[in-house]
Amino acid sequence: MNSAVHTPWHLYFSLILVLLLSLVSPGSTNAQEVQPSVVQGAAVSEHLQHQLAASSGPVSFLVILAEQVDATNLVEAQGLHGATRRTKAHAIYEELTAVARRTQAPVRAWLDAQQIPYRSFYLVNMIEVHGDADAVAALRRLPGVARLVANPPVGQQLSVTETHSGWFKPLLQAPAEQSQALPYGLEYTRAPDVWAMGYRGQGIVIASQDTGVEWDHPALRPKYRGVVSDTVAMTLTVDHVYNWFDAWPLAGRPSRCNSDPQVPCDDHGHGTHTVGTILGDATAAGDTILGMAPGAQWIGCRNMDHGVGTPASYTACFEFFLAPYPQGGDPLTDGRPELGPHIINNSWGCPPAEGCDAESLRQVVETVRAAGQMVIASAGNSGSSCSTVKDPIAIYDAAFSVGAHSALGNIALFSSRGPVTVDGSNRLKPDLTAPGVGVRSATVNGGYSTLNGTSMASPHVAGAVALLWSAVPDLMGEIDLTEQVLLKSATPVPFSQCDDGGDPVTPNNTFGYGRLDVLAAVQLAQQPVSLTVRVVDLAEAPVAGMAITVTDRLTGYPYTGVTEADGAAALPALYAGDYQVTTAGGTRFEAPLVTLEAGEMRQVEIQELSPTDNDETEEPAAPMLYLPWVQR
Repeated sequence: MNSAVHTPWHLYFSLILVLLLSLVSPGSTNAQEVQPSVVQGAAVSEHLQHQLAASSGPVSFLVILAEQVDATNLVEAQGLHGATRRTKAHAIYEELTAVARRTQAPVRAWLDAQQIPYRSFYLVNMIEVHGDADAVAALRRLPGVARLVANPPVGQQLSVTETHSGWFKPLLQAPAEQSQALPYGLEYTRAPDVWAMGYRGQGIVIASQDTGVEWDHPALRPKYRGVVSDTVAMTLTVDHVYNWFDAWPLAGRPSRCNSDPQVPCDDHGHGTHTVGTILGDATAAGDTILGMAPGAQWIGCRNMDHGVGTPASYTACFEFFLAPYPQGGDPLTDGRPELGPHIINNSWGCPPAEGCDAESLRQVVETVRAAGQMVIASAGNSGSSCSTVKDPIAIYDAAFSVGAHSALGNIALFSSRGPVTVDGSNRLKPDLTAPGVGVRSATVNGGYSTLNGTSMASPHVAGAVALLWSAVPDLMGEIDLTEQVLLKSATPVPFSQCDDGGDPVTPNNTFGYGRLDVLAAVQLAQQPVSLTVRVVDLAEAPVAGMAITVTDRLTGYPYTGVTEADGAAALPALYAGDYQVTTAGGTRFEAPLVTLEAGEMRQVEIQELSPTDNDETEEPAAPMLYLPWVQR
């Protein structure tokens, strides 16, 4: 006879209680573990899980919400493609902050109720939280939460060893001597020739997010936007609000820094050096011009504390640049997009291998780009191997990435190379190279030093864009066209180290499209080509509503248009070079190759092919590029 075993009810209760506690309690007093939820919750990154396991208390992490705004699509949907940078920035700021306030409200209410510290962001719809495994387990089950990722502290390596790789590579530290000679990088890129044309970066504001800036350095103070001079009353007023932000405002401030985080400071010297190369002018102090664009202005954000940054601190600086707001203010309500800079220089990296969330940082860069701000990034100092451009933000198509060359034009041994393989894109990087070996510029304590690194190269490009935009104001905020000008005007350097095949090619994954030449860039931009493409059928009647594409044979960049009633589509701003013209009609129509000369007005007619010709015509070949331009 079979007999049943009866379990007392209190044992059932005990088992259920143990199960419930296991879902929310840490595994031990020394480590935390995020247990799987009975209800499927948001994903928790491996790096965050490892952080919790190694910690007995709260850690910093990012709660990324499901609803995100695609700023590029927003600009297109609102018909703002040709709008000013200010108009785009306002539209993006209003939409992003509205979505963040609405969707974050339930999460913030829960955090407030639990008295858990947090900070809201809108550039990516996310919240930085300081919590433990219990908080992670609860947050991942809240509606609207997409994923939880680490917010790791990333130390930028401040090495002085030539063979050592790191984002900061000050190989040569010169004493603070004065000099009457221009830094060689200015001469090499032909910046003085652009000054002679009357263009010095006037009207352009450039932002630096770095270790900080010594704002009252003699070479930088006159160009700080926070310094307001009254030439009538002969007075000088300094206002740091909207011109400076410190992403590390709380305890542990460096001794070099003012206790008030609204006052700019630099706890290392690296940031001061980069700003000097962008626009420094020490002639009033008995020295020389240090920067590419001595007529531009600067604002800044301290994104690192003693050389250590986080994805949250980097995002905080980008938010300040999209819409500046006072230190201690609310970025979701107090931002003023009209005060945002034109150009943002970045000489730092955030390795995914250390827990940085590449997806959210990509979104950050793409959003400010959609607002018309040009993001320039150092490629990194992990060369000379291939595929060493491997960390955000230099890996992104939306960032203009810069490698380093010497005074002789040779690639720097440390300069990172492409292609970008860490994200599977095989993207060509860097975009171009600029002087980055033995660069003399400003440093802390009112001094000057000579440093090496791609961190020294990217400021040359930031200053070059300021010169270009002061010379051709129509390019302000037109990031695609600005990049085309820089790439097409660069001095080609055929190379084969990191490219398919044995023959040297241009562009390549060592020099990109070549070495920066700002004079050639200005001359190219000042002589745009006006191209009209007219499409006719077999009877030579105009074909209206036909989409046409004019593809640059060097860069692969596509210019597009649609024919009007007269069969013509006008493309007013192309630049000298070789192009292929195609239509949406495919092989039914001709696909001519055309060479456009600087400043010319050109008309190209495309005719429908007869059935016989059409049968014998093959699909036009794609441009022979190492890597096609990625459409945004």
